[in-house]
Amino acid sequence: MLKGKTALVTGSTQGLGLSTIERLASHGCNIVMNGLGNAETIEANRRRIADAHDVRVVHHGADLSKPAEVALLVEAALAEFGGVDILVNNAVVRHFAPIEDFKTEDWDRALAVNLSSAFHTTRLILPGMRRRDFGRIVNVASIFGLRAVVNRVDYVTTKTALIGFTRAVALETAAQNITCNAICPGSSPTPAIEQRLADFMAREKLSLDEAVKAFMGSRQPSGRFVSPERVAGLVAFLCGPDGDDTTGSAISIDGGWSAA
Repeated sequence: MLKGKTALVTGSTQGLGLSTIERLASHGCNIVMNGLGNAETIEANRRRIADAHDVRVVHHGADLSKPAEVALLVEAALAEFGGVDILVNNAVVRHFAPIEDFKTEDWDRALAVNLSSAFHTTRLILPGMRRRDFGRIVNVASIFGLRAVVNRVDYVTTKTALIGFTRAVALETAAQNITCNAICPGSSPTPAIEQRLADFMAREKLSLDEAVKAFMGSRQPSGRFVSPERVAGLVAFLCGPDGDDTTGSAISIDGGWSAA
């Protein structure tokens, strides 16, 4: 349903971002991957997705904390594909500390990667979307964009602000065939969450099933992780024809967490 479109997904070398590019590629999208990590693993995933879905996939390792590198990422995408039809702002960094102990450099990096990079990619890509009268922007916020938690002031602040940014962009583009939405996942088995779960298992001396049950006890009423593939499916829905009239929304996919 998206054959021939081009999608740029930030933070897509692992986790939710990697699941998202796989799903969009399965619908016929050419892909611009972005993110850091092991070069051999990134290349293997790039080649696998391209071959499996007969699409073009390129990778750019821009550091999204630097506006100049965000600009290079967008320039590379435009040079390779001529335009970007779908933009998914997914890149994120996380830090854990009470406010009085929170490092200034960690706060600044979180603002840059989690929030400002979405502003920069959008401002650089939106003119082309306007010219073609087509665009889909999806900002990956979080359950913590809808409710707060202790010791994560950077994450709560940036994800909440990303929802406000989404609404502002949606209003500015509503008269054209351009949509902008935020999705708000709950806990998903991303590498960062899996490491936290492993630490929890070791600290509490629990089995995996026991750890997941305890970990979810104060979170998702479903009692299970949100599947990255289902998050990717929601992104694909918003980018496809059935998402044409959905814009400015903050959509939860959290196993009932936001309803509790």
